[in-house]
Parts: sequence; C-alpha cells; structure tokens
Amino acid sequence: STCNILYHIHIPLTSGNFSTTTNKSPTLSFCNLKIQSIVFKPTVKTVLYCITLVQYYNKMYCKYLLLYARGEDWYEAYDDCQILRTLDIPWSHDPSGLLLARIAVTPPLAVDAEEKQKQQQTLTYLIGHDLDKEASDRLGELTFTRRKLASPRRQELKDRDDKFYTTEPWTTSAPMPIDLKDQLDRGLPVTIHYMNQLSFSVKVDFTTTPEVLLKVFRRVMADRGLDCDPSDNLVLKVSGREEFLSGDFHLSEFLWVRQCMKTNQNLHLSVVSVAQLAKETVQVVDWPLVDSFTGHFSSHEDLRLEGKQLDDIFMISLWDCKRRLRVKLLGFDIPKLPSKPPQLVYVEASILYGDQVLATVCSVPKPFTDEVLWNEWLEFDVLLRDLPRGAKLGLTINASGTDSAQSTKDSKSSSSAPNKVSDQQKGKGKVLYFVNLLLIDHRSVLSQGPYTLHMWPCLEQEEEAFIYQADKLSSATNPDIADSMAISFLLDRYSFPVVLPNSLTPFEASPSLRDSGQFTTSPRCSVHLQRFREQSVRYASNLPHFLRNVDWMNRDVVEEVHWLLSHWDPGELDLSVALELLSVDFADETVRRLAVQRLESLSNDEVLKYLLQLVQTLKVEPYHDSFLAQYLIRRALRSKRIGHFFFWYVRSEVAGCLYFRQRMAVVLEAYLLGCGQNMLDGFTKQVQAVEALQEVACLIKRMYPNKTDLPPTAALKLQEVLRHCNLPQEFLVPYDPRIRVGRILVRCKVMASKKKPLWLEFCPMSSPTGASPVGIIFKEGDDLRQDMLVIQTLVVMDSIWQEKSLDLNLVPYGCISTGHNIGMIEIVRDAATIASVQKSQGGTSAAFKNDALFEWLKSKCPLQEIHYKVVEKFVNSCAGYCVATYVLGIGDRHNDNIMVTDQGNLFHIDFGHILGNRKHFLGMSRERVPFVLTPDFLHVMGRVRVASSPLLTSFQDTCTQAYLSLRSHSRLLVTLFSLMLLTGIPELSTAGDIRYLREALQQERSETEAREHFLQQIDECERLGWTVQTNWWFHMVAECKINAKRSIPLS
Repeated sequence: STCNILYHIHIPLTSGNFSTTTNKSPTLSFCNLKIQSIVFKPTVKTVLYCITLVQYYNKMYCKYLLLYARGEDWYEAYDDCQILRTLDIPWSHDPSGLLLARIAVTPPLAVDAEEKQKQQQTLTYLIGHDLDKEASDRLGELTFTRRKLASPRRQELKDRDDKFYTTEPWTTSAPMPIDLKDQLDRGLPVTIHYMNQLSFSVKVDFTTTPEVLLKVFRRVMADRGLDCDPSDNLVLKVSGREEFLSGDFHLSEFLWVRQCMKTNQNLHLSVVSVAQLAKETVQVVDWPLVDSFTGHFSSHEDLRLEGKQLDDIFMISLWDCKRRLRVKLLGFDIPKLPSKPPQLVYVEASILYGDQVLATVCSVPKPFTDEVLWNEWLEFDVLLRDLPRGAKLGLTINASGTDSAQSTKDSKSSSSAPNKVSDQQKGKGKVLYFVNLLLIDHRSVLSQGPYTLHMWPCLEQEEEAFIYQADKLSSATNPDIADSMAISFLLDRYSFPVVLPNSLTPFEASPSLRDSGQFTTSPRCSVHLQRFREQSVRYASNLPHFLRNVDWMNRDVVEEVHWLLSHWDPGELDLSVALELLSVDFADETVRRLAVQRLESLSNDEVLKYLLQLVQTLKVEPYHDSFLAQYLIRRALRSKRIGHFFFWYVRSEVAGCLYFRQRMAVVLEAYLLGCGQNMLDGFTKQVQAVEALQEVACLIKRMYPNKTDLPPTAALKLQEVLRHCNLPQEFLVPYDPRIRVGRILVRCKVMASKKKPLWLEFCPMSSPTGASPVGIIFKEGDDLRQDMLVIQTLVVMDSIWQEKSLDLNLVPYGCISTGHNIGMIEIVRDAATIASVQKSQGGTSAAFKNDALFEWLKSKCPLQEIHYKVVEKFVNSCAGYCVATYVLGIGDRHNDNIMVTDQGNLFHIDFGHILGNRKHFLGMSRERVPFVLTPDFLHVMGRVRVASSPLLTSFQDTCTQAYLSLRSHSRLLVTLFSLMLLTGIPELSTAGDIRYLREALQQERSETEAREHFLQQIDECERLGWTVQTNWWFHMVAECKINAKRSIPLS
C-alpha cells in the first residue's frame, strides 16, 4: 500500500555558514518547497532539480547538499538515485496527519585546503597508497565507501572512553598455570616509583586491584609529607614499558604480572598522571554523515512498474527484469603481446558468486593479435531478476588448443554441482588474463551500457603475487593502464536505473518509519517461530552445511533463508561456525552479517587471537563497505592493542596485494582518521624505522650477494651504514607496542643466510630495573606471513590448553610482516640453538652424544631443586611443541631452528615448511619422523638405554592430553587455516593443503583411536631418532665448512 508523505524542503536564499557538528538549523532565510508523495516517490536528484528551479526564479546559482538531522548529527542524502523515503529521516506529522520530513539545504562546507592537504599526505604515507588519486567519481565505490565508513567511526568515537583507550591494560582470562599457583599464597612484591620523589616496596595479595595500590601510594605520600593532589587522575604504568595496570582487574589477571611470576622478576610500577600522557586527539573530517540505508532502495512493491504512468517511473526494480543476462563482446587490445603468445584465444564469460561459478559461456576462438574484434553476443541462461547482490561478471582470455571449445552454448551449472562446467570449456586452454565486474554495484544498481576494463595477467601459482581465488573474488581492475590488456564489452541498457529492491519491508528498513506507526509487518506464526528457535540451537553446527546447499539463484528460497537467519540468535553460534560463515563459501550479505553479529561479543583478547584471519577475510566481501569492515574498524578504534596490529596487518596487504589494494587502503584510512594523534605519531615513527632498515638491508644484500661471502668485516660495515641511516630517535616495536626502543647499539651483525637478515640490538626505555637491550631480526626478501600464521596458531593452541589447565610453556615470540616480503622477528633472550649446545659439548660429534643437552642444562642450574624445575619445564615444553609441530606439519626441523632457554624451555623457530611439506634430497624426504624427539631429548627425561622413567611417562600423558584437547577444537583450527588461504602463502594456496590438518587431527576417528594414533607417532620418533641425529650432524658439518670459508682473509 502507498503512504501519503509530505516533505518540507528548506532552501537558503542567501549564502552563509552552516555547521554539521551541531543540531542547530541554518541561520539563513528560507523558502519552503513542499513535495507531496502518494504514488510519486521523490529521489535526491528530483529534489535537487526542484531546488535548481527555485534558484533560477531567485536568480541564484549554487551547488547544494541535502541534509537531515538525527540526534546531534547531520546526515547527507548522498546518493542521487536514493528515494528519500528509504532514508532513516526523523518523521513527524503535519496538522493534516501526513508524515512530515524536514530536509535542510546548504552549500558545501568550505575547508582549509592547506590543512586538508597536510592531513592527506600523512594518511598517504602511513597507508602506503594515495587514495585521492583514484577518488574521481563522487558516486564511485571508493568515495562512496569513504563517506559511509565515517558513520561507524563517528559513533565509536562518541562512545569511546578516552581514559580507558589511552591506558588500556593487557589482561588475560585464562586460568592461572599450575606451576604458578604455589606463588599465589606467598604474595606479590611490588615496587612503586613516583617521579624522583618516592620509591617504596610493598607485598600485596594477587587479588589486589590497581585502585587499591593507588590508595596505598596516596597514603604513603601523605605519611611522608609529599604533595599529591587527591583530584589528580593517576594510573599505574609498568616501569620501562608502554603498559598500564588499570581497570577493575586483579593483579593475577595482568599479563605482565604473570610474566614476572614466570621469570621471578620484581614488579616495578610508576605512578603517572593521566593528564601527562600523550593526548589521542582526533582531527574531525567535516563530512556530513551518510546513514546505513544509503544504497538501499524501496521495496519491490514501491518500485514495480505495474499500474504506473511513464512520468511516475524513476527507476526499475531488478525483479521486474525477466530477460536473460547477456554480454556483447566487442573485443580486446594489448599494447604488447607476450613473448610466447598462443595461436588462438577465446573469451570465457562467467557469473561468479563468491568462489562459485554459477554459469559460463564462451566465445569462438580467434587468432591472438594485439587487437582482436568479436562483436558477438554471449547470452546466459540466467534471468536478470535472479542475480544475487554481490554477483560478478568474470571475463577471462584463454589460450585455445585444437580441441578447445568453440560452442557458445551456455553451460549453466546445476544446483547440485555449482562449480562444474563442461570439460571443453573448463580449460583445455590456459587462462592468460582475467577481470571481474560487479553486476550489481555498491549502490545496489544494475550495471548497464559499455565498459572497457583493464585485465590482470594470470600468474602461476608458484609466483609470489599469486592470491588464492583472486580471479573470482577481486573486482579491481589493473591500474597499469598503459601496458595492460583492455577488454571492451556492452551490457544491455535501460531507460532508467535498475535497482535491487530492499528485501526488508519499510517497517524493518527504517526505524523512523517504524516509530511513526504507519507500517506493520506481516504476521508470523509464533508457534512456528518458537519451534524454529528451539531447533536452531540443536542444528547450529550444521548451518554452514545447510547454507552451502542453498540455490542462491532462486529468489524465493533466498527470501526464506533470510527470514530464518533474521530470527537466529547469533549467540547460539559457536565461534568456529561464525568464522566458517566468513569464508569464501558464503557470499550472501545476510549470512555474513549473522557471523559478524556473533563476533560482537568477543573480548579484545579474543579479537586479537583471530584478527589475522579476519583481515584476510575482507577479501571475500563483494564490496569495500561491509559489516565485517565496519566491525573491524570499530574494534580497532575501541582498543589501541587491536588498532596497532590492525594497522600492520592491513598495511602489509596494501603493500603486497594489488588485487585488493584499494579496499585495504580505504579501510585503513577509516581507522587512521579516528585512532588519535598520538597513535598517528607512533605509526609514523614505526614506518620511518621500517623504511630506514629496509634501505640498510637492501644495501647489505648488494654488498654481499652470495650466501657464503660474508667477510669478518661485515658487522663493522653494517654498523657504519646504521650510523648514517634515517632511524628515528625512538619508536614502538611493530610486533609488540608495549616495547619502546631508542638508539641502536653496536652489537649488530649480518646473519649468514641467503636473504642476509640483520641482527639488531636497540637500547631499551629507561627503567629503574635496568632492562636488557631489545633484540630484533630484520628481514628483507622473506614472506613472514607463514611464520605469523604458525605463531598465531600456537597462541590459539596455548589458550586451548590453558583452558584445560595445561601450561606447556610455548614461546610465541614476536613476528610481524611490515610490508611486501619485509618484517621483524623478536630475539628471545637467554636462549641457544640445539646446534650451539651440542657444539659446546664436543663439537659436531656431539650430535650423537645423548647426554649433551642434559649436561648443558645441568651447567646452567647446578642446584638440584632448580635443576628439577628446569627439567620439568623442558618436558612440558617439549610435549607442547611435539604436538604442535605434528598437527601443523612443520618441516625442515634441524638443530639450528630448535632452541632452548637457560631455564629449560624448548621452542621452535623458522617455520618455512608447514602442512606436511618436507625438504627432499635426491628425491627422498630428509625427514623420516613425524616430529622431533631425539635420544638427547629423551635422555633429559630420564630415558637411559631402554629404561623408562616417570618423566617420560608424564611426557607421554601430557602429549596425549594436549593432542586430544586440540582435536576437540579441530573445526576451529581447520577454519583458521582455511581463512588464511586468501593470503597466497605458497604452502597454503589450495583447499587441498588443508587436508593434512584434518588427517593429523584424526577427525574421522574416535577419541580412543586418536589417542593410540599419537602414541604410535611417539614410538616412531623414538625408533627413528638416530636419523634425526644423522641429519643434524650433516647440517653442522655443512655449517662448519661455510664458517671456515668465511674466515679466510680476502686478498
């Protein structure tokens, strides 16, 4: 049914200033324009046209914006095709009872051009990409998204607690590890410092809160007659670190307190005033907001053509378009042919939805020249009305063999096998180029008319720039316009814009219309709804399987699925299910919104655990603006911890992923505009440090291009280059924002590796405790994203084990990719490689000396009581890494990438081979064991010859308990790796690579069978331990030869 609506459009007749940051009406003179809407539904363009007429009669000529107030904010009616009634405009009633909307008209705001340019230069530098050069079209996706993302940013800034944001603590909800529980009864010694006036120690209970410590501080200050304004807003800061103890948490919940307990350090805290901390001021971008309903049009009932006169039609509902989708292929041209061009090529056109190919049709083959013309219609057996939002037209240019397909018949997929096409068209010929076009754009408008798109060359899977499913997921075009292949085609034209109707009723779509009481929803059977909610809890784990079998081209089915999902409680979804719904298998917006709603309840710690995957999942979204993008921006703006890593994860993708560069850049810009000035300054220094060190690393690699030609003077040369590089005086370490480093120290060296990593030592922040130097390995030329994935998975595994009160002493050291094949790795202090341990116990022959590691540990801890604790820590950490390396299939395990600390904590580094990929020699795998458990490891556990021991039994029990704990979370682990397919990591680049993980976790077997399976792996490692020792001996001999060659003086 139609509804009578009256719009009062207020138009200024004189120029003047207008603020969008307050709810005050413009103080200008107005004339009123009344537009009554019965069947006629005015759009933004219509209103602006009426305003133009008013200006004409008043002899005024100025461009205006349409604004409406909602709360304290002003919103702009931004989209020219938007029907005003679909916006969330506050409604009231006029005296006659008609709905009334008041819209103000104002000239665009004048901005300080110089200040705006300065801000944009900062953003461009931090993002690593200039968005302004691409933002030409006002209604294009880039500009449109920039405006829409301002709304969630403004709302988050309005709700943000500035003190908590500045002093956010690093806490954990994990149970206290068993080996630390005995300390809880002894109390915690705390030393509190205040400027240069006061320093005192006190022993407190672990249930003490920071506020109690501050009360103790004030009492001590008063007792000593020192000034302390009780109104001062004080906070406790960890001495020597950018870390705070704040909030209503017990001391035992703070991560740094637990670290002090583990390492037997005293807890040193400094009392600082919040007013003295750097301010996180935000420079407001003075854009009027754009509400979330922009880009959503009226319902099909409002837009349908039936019963309308031609003058009443402004746009057409897509659901009224009953013709088939077709593409007129005009041709392509390329400035320069490839070096080995095929003789014949053909164009394959597909309808893509997520990673599914819904339908495919091919052109006739033609000779491959620099310009090929077709002028051929390619028609799909798909109706336009059935196209889902997010569907893309995929175009590829394929090499054609003598038996290639020449048929132009459609090969529409059946619903049971949506990815199948005929063998002929599936590609006897290799794909040479690809490009995709969104058939329904970001404004929900159907694409029409002529297009010329610049295509991407199709890279081999082994090439670095290969990205999983980029040929189906990306809608970006090749920015290298001058040298890229350009394909031209034509889509059917219509006399009016064709828009996707809003599937929601007007009542559901607009809160303002709902509150007006003019619309009601259609009645649903409450009994059926209650039954559905009860059943949804039972079947929530099967939701992904159900949704994979939905025919997304059947609009009736899709509407029913959307109704079901709209009544599904997100809290009933397991987290692993929600993450799975964000994978490439699910492109539907409603499905993905449900998954994001489940993520809303995650704590900051949980968001950090899965942030790496969530950033990658942005590539699956059909459009730049998405529920996931808005969620990530809001969470990053709410927490500096999340924001720091969000910055580096996204910036790394901007640098290394051309297919999604613009999307990642616009999302990162939305975050940077709200993160605060102090965060911006910190990011700027970090980027400067990364760029300076990258220049140094590239220079060193040019000086020493081969692996074995490092002369003894290489370290001195590095130190000389570092003295003249443009490093900032201090900066936060990208892999851990709690650590601030200063000037670089002389203890730096070039590591003997192909990529010439830099071993760097930095001066730490000043601290009463005299902190150790901060060690960083800087790598240029290595992709650290695989290492990041493994380390992040170790963190997830550790959290799973801690829930079971298993503390296996994992060492998830800092590691972060800061650009394309650039990154930093934390140096773990007081640790040595197994190779260096063995060399210290007898040279290369110590690889076969079973007691070498035991004797080394004994030398570090001569006291029997301490030595027992060291051995216990070794057993637990060895169990943890045996299980983790087996499940993740980590290969290339030699004695230079397994380390042990002075306290007996074993850990692995350098994860270049995962998921069962092993190094081979002469066609044979060099590694014959499922994981590393050598005779010298067993000797530490008490295994002498063939005798067993209590420690070995404990090791086996711990391993099986840890393995079964991971197995119970196998769905989560598999999902996390599946989401990382989108990175294009070489050893995680196809869905088949996940198969190893499923097999290692024994998903198809019972728990008893899985337990027995892992015990068999332990037995195999014990039986073949000698093969590992032999490999390690060969490795040490090879390294000794390299070192001997390096020590020969240069002539």
